[in-house]
Amino acid sequence: MRKPSLLSESLILDIETSEMDYMTDRMLAIKERGGNPEGIEIEHIGSAICLYSKNMPWPSFNTVKGIRSTDIPYIDDMIRFYQSKGRKIQIEIVPSMVDQGLLEVLSEKGLYHAGFHTSMYMELELGIPEEEHSIEIQPIKCDEFEKYAAVHCEGTGLPPQGIDPVARNNEVLYARPGWTFFMAYVEHKPAAVGVMYIKNGIASLTFAATIPDHRSKGLQQALLRRRLAKAIEEKCRLAVSQCSFLSQSHRNMERTGMKLGYVRTTWTGK
Repeated sequence: MRKPSLLSESLILDIETSEMDYMTDRMLAIKERGGNPEGIEIEHIGSAICLYSKNMPWPSFNTVKGIRSTDIPYIDDMIRFYQSKGRKIQIEIVPSMVDQGLLEVLSEKGLYHAGFHTSMYMELELGIPEEEHSIEIQPIKCDEFEKYAAVHCEGTGLPPQGIDPVARNNEVLYARPGWTFFMAYVEHKPAAVGVMYIKNGIASLTFAATIPDHRSKGLQQALLRRRLAKAIEEKCRLAVSQCSFLSQSHRNMERTGMKLGYVRTTWTGK
């Protein structure tokens, strides 16, 4: 078995690109719903993509990804894009992809460093550490997105009113190339979910949630391993995911053999 690769700018670019790919594909699928009910817009400005949703105000749906130091001339255009929507700009900064000059310009424009987020990775050719478990995990079927949405909402703290839009915004991904949804069960009842998107040999572990009453039972560990095994079946060379630094998700990913790729920063307007 070969030795793990050293972290490099090329590997960091793969991690970032995979995250951009899954978010863009996800938002395009939602946008293509009749009448674009979530008010999705995706604007390419310079090297970056600017994601926006009128009816989904969460940061992951309203952010700038892929910015580079060469995008300094376009910062004002990015700010204006979000100002025209009545929303503060948020820019994700990946280490090694920008220099001090861009950060100085962001500060001059009134943006400030507001947070961190962690990107993890695993080289799948090295395999997954073996671990036995008896948790039932099944791929979600096309008619099970109401069940998926119920777990999604309860696991993330969304009210029951969110079940229908969450179901509609995820069922459009079911037949879309690259997407797979998994459900974990406790006593044959839905208890946790995990989602994966594959493109160009890279598997993004894009979303996971567990109903509060079923946390600390190893469900997310099992869902991580199930998705990684599926990625290996699909001949992927790399798996990536995102989490809050030192969160339970971070610890779960490390237990499966995933490693820290980088900690990106988030800059936002006042």
